[in-house]
Amino acid sequence: MNDIEFNLLDEPWIRVMADDCKIKEVSLMEAILDAHKYKSLCGELPAQDIAVLRLILAVLHTVFSRFDENGNEAHLEDDEDEALDRWKALWEKGSFSEKAVRGYLEQWHERFWLFHPERPFGQVAGLKKGTDYESSKLNGEVSESSNKVRIFSSYSGTAKDTLTYSQAARWILYLNAYDDTSSKPTKEGKQKAGGKLPSSGTGWLGKLGLIFLTGNNLFETIMLNLVMINENCVQFKQSPLWEHDTVSAEERTEIVVPDNLAELYTLQSRRISLIRKNDAVVSYRLLGGDFFQKENAFFEPMTVWRAPKADNEPYTPKRHDSSKQLWREFAVLYNGDERSCSGVVKWYKNYIFGMRLIDYKYPFRTEIVSVEYGDKDFFVKNVFSDSLTMHSGLLSELGKNWRNDIENEIKKCDELAYAFSVFSRELYLASGGSNSSKDKHYENIPYDAKAQIYYRLDLPFRKWLREIDPECSGEDKQCKLNEWRNCAKSTALSCMYELAINTSESAAAGHFVDDKNKNKELFSAPGAINKFKWNLNRIYGKEGN
Repeated sequence: MNDIEFNLLDEPWIRVMADDCKIKEVSLMEAILDAHKYKSLCGELPAQDIAVLRLILAVLHTVFSRFDENGNEAHLEDDEDEALDRWKALWEKGSFSEKAVRGYLEQWHERFWLFHPERPFGQVAGLKKGTDYESSKLNGEVSESSNKVRIFSSYSGTAKDTLTYSQAARWILYLNAYDDTSSKPTKEGKQKAGGKLPSSGTGWLGKLGLIFLTGNNLFETIMLNLVMINENCVQFKQSPLWEHDTVSAEERTEIVVPDNLAELYTLQSRRISLIRKNDAVVSYRLLGGDFFQKENAFFEPMTVWRAPKADNEPYTPKRHDSSKQLWREFAVLYNGDERSCSGVVKWYKNYIFGMRLIDYKYPFRTEIVSVEYGDKDFFVKNVFSDSLTMHSGLLSELGKNWRNDIENEIKKCDELAYAFSVFSRELYLASGGSNSSKDKHYENIPYDAKAQIYYRLDLPFRKWLREIDPECSGEDKQCKLNEWRNCAKSTALSCMYELAINTSESAAAGHFVDDKNKNKELFSAPGAINKFKWNLNRIYGKEGN
């Protein structure tokens, strides 16, 4: 093995999907220069893709803060109009200038070696202390710890115990972004800190309610997330990790929030050192790295924010809930206050769409990616993603009334789901079930019932939302609203009858059940059905008939 090996600019390691839907590996240079030829990034996990996307964005923020769309040297100034003109010129060109990208990256070629005695990419050379892990924990598809082995794994044998260099390059970005809190502080670090080291928490992206925009191909996806004006600051000075003179090896270091996106996107949340044997990565060593307080860290554009309950409390990143479809968070994502809204959505709303940098009818697509942790973020439980498409005009002032109406319809869906959970419980009692808190089935009915109704409403709601024209008003608008209400009501009735048909015959006559005051109450299938229908009319009224 060579001390210097596998340069990310030259070697294939980024997984992309081509127009023929075939997946291939390309170098970082190819991924950028041929982005217009690929549908999307296509790594092993969506969470891995966003870590790779942020690396690409860090490169392009730096390049096009110093060069124009044709590759001519032209440093951006603190001028919004200039920044928007450059973005529009790039968009209209339809691909990234080879002269600019290749010219810049070749200057920093030595900083992109995955293995290097002094500056291995994304790592700390010669890391002597930290927690040691097998490569199976680095692989996010396996993600094993030393004391918890997955019974059913995507890999086995040598493929499970080792990683190729291209795999390791992808997963090291994922690890830095989403690592859990299982690593221990070192004795040396605690002694140096006077007895106690601060907790750095998960990797930075693991703390977020991560959201980003997607286009028709990889080039458009990159461009839509190339936020040239972030928090009212033109991104004209960039400082990515590879341009830093040194890489810190200090453990669990609290820093100030970066003031440029290239630096933020290359934040080293972890100190990592890959360990290889026989041309494969077999393990790695890890320490907590740089972190900053997540409260009011508004410079991060790719997260939704949780509004505080009191005026003196901070905003915090709102992690996504894997049990909720994305459209159920519509109010927070698109119709909340200016502070709750993510930076990428504001960038699209206020500039890309607001300034007509793209076609008015260009569809607005957002995607979320999240890693769900267990036991105080000590291990990864789940990785999930979701997406939503709608007319860009819904983000405009013209679309404000529509946004309020959509939010109101989602609230009605929540009422409907609750009513269906009550119906499901009453049908269970009518069949002779118990309402005891010790009856696990009875306790789980509300969760299962709500999940079922939301599942049935999911595709129809997405289709309805996608087809809304924000210019539709008056009688046409009312017809569109009634279209959804009729759909929601018929879907709910269908679920109700399916559940009722499959219940026991004795449910027709019903059963008496003790209430909290030990009074007898009769529950029957006809009674539960009539109550549910009444609730449907209460929620949707005659509009939904």
